[in-house]
Amino acid sequence: MEEQIHEVETWKTLVFLGLLSAMVLALAFEEKIHAKKSLITGTFAIICVLLADFLHLLPIGDVINVFGESLHIPVYITGIEWEVIAIIVGASLFVDVTSRSGLFTWIALKLTKASKGDPVKLLISYGVLTVVFSAFLNNVTAMIIVGSLTVVSLKKLDRSSLLLGFLLVEGSLTNVGGLLTLISSVPNIIIGSAAEISFMTFFMKSAPYVVVSTVVTIWLGKRLFKVNSFATDQERSDAAAHVDSFDENDGIKSKGFFYLSAVSFVALIGLFATCQNVPYLRDLGLGFIAIAFGLFMLWMFKHEVDEFYSGLDWDLIWFFMTLFVVINTMEHAQVLALIGTGIERVISLGDTAGVAGLLWCSAIASSVTDNIPLAAVLSKILAVRTPPTLSESSLWWSVIFGANLGGNLTPIGSASTVVAVTVMQKNKLGVTFARFVKLSFPFAAVQLVLATLFVLFVIPLFG
Repeated sequence: MEEQIHEVETWKTLVFLGLLSAMVLALAFEEKIHAKKSLITGTFAIICVLLADFLHLLPIGDVINVFGESLHIPVYITGIEWEVIAIIVGASLFVDVTSRSGLFTWIALKLTKASKGDPVKLLISYGVLTVVFSAFLNNVTAMIIVGSLTVVSLKKLDRSSLLLGFLLVEGSLTNVGGLLTLISSVPNIIIGSAAEISFMTFFMKSAPYVVVSTVVTIWLGKRLFKVNSFATDQERSDAAAHVDSFDENDGIKSKGFFYLSAVSFVALIGLFATCQNVPYLRDLGLGFIAIAFGLFMLWMFKHEVDEFYSGLDWDLIWFFMTLFVVINTMEHAQVLALIGTGIERVISLGDTAGVAGLLWCSAIASSVTDNIPLAAVLSKILAVRTPPTLSESSLWWSVIFGANLGGNLTPIGSASTVVAVTVMQKNKLGVTFARFVKLSFPFAAVQLVLATLFVLFVIPLFG
């Protein structure tokens, strides 16, 4: 059924644009006002829905489903992208339970031992591990696991002077790794869903950039922070002895649970990748798969499920739900259409300048506020301007790259950089807002330049 376009008086649209701007500003200064994201977006959701109903902007009434049945569903419920919520909840439960098996720590320590303690090899190992974990888990989990391991490893190796460089490279690579798969970050899920980009299509198009950007970021980190290999045989043997003292099996309480977790992890990624080609599952979607695997793993701790439920990031979940409600009201108030006219001006600069301009505008916007509202707004706008079947359009990829990589420009640009800065501050590395921007700018600038060239000249080659 086609969405009907309804006329809205300009002053009403401007009122809701003001509300959207106020919400984005509040999110940008979340720490200053001492309020959680969900509380901010939840408050604005209530105000927006109430005001939109008062001004007769929302389609209040029953919903007709595919069977022709009339269902009474509140309008704020239908505005929520439930598959996104299902993926977040299911994947979070799966990762939390699987981490109990020691699987992720085992992988990390295996790589550490393979490096023999050599700083350059260690930087490469941790960098690659960060990208892989960010791609298949989530950015925050990846930064927590790899960042914690980095602190322990470098202190044991008496290389604490390299800690700042390692953490900065890892924090930067979480957002690069977030580009590898459709489920790596929430902006990917939102934009990929709107553009109807399949899991494998997303991977095939983004993987070349992720590989090149990872190599360049690690090389740049090595040069800027003077990470060098050992100069003498004595240094190499001492480091190897330190690394050999690490026991990757310490966190494994049950071999059976460990192997089950490994098989389940591979199966989950496999089903995510092939969902569109599997009968029935393609109808139920990625959210169903994530929930099913999360509940399956919970059976290993069937008497402790309340612990995992309470461990869910409810602030994040409520944030997404209420954000979708706000965006839905903005759509009906024609705010997205108004913003779309501004985006049109950027895009109208031409095939080259328009695509590049959209990427950099997305990056700058996501560096000072949450990239999830940005992705939600721009996906709605592009869905109207560019038919979803044109998923090969470079405009979609401009938003995907910009929304992810912009998080590396500032310490508040993404949740993973916030975690990285937190680890730095805990280890008294003297990282202020300004210093982080100064240190991270070379990485972010190079990544964004590479992304611009990639979107302009490589993405079109895929057809």
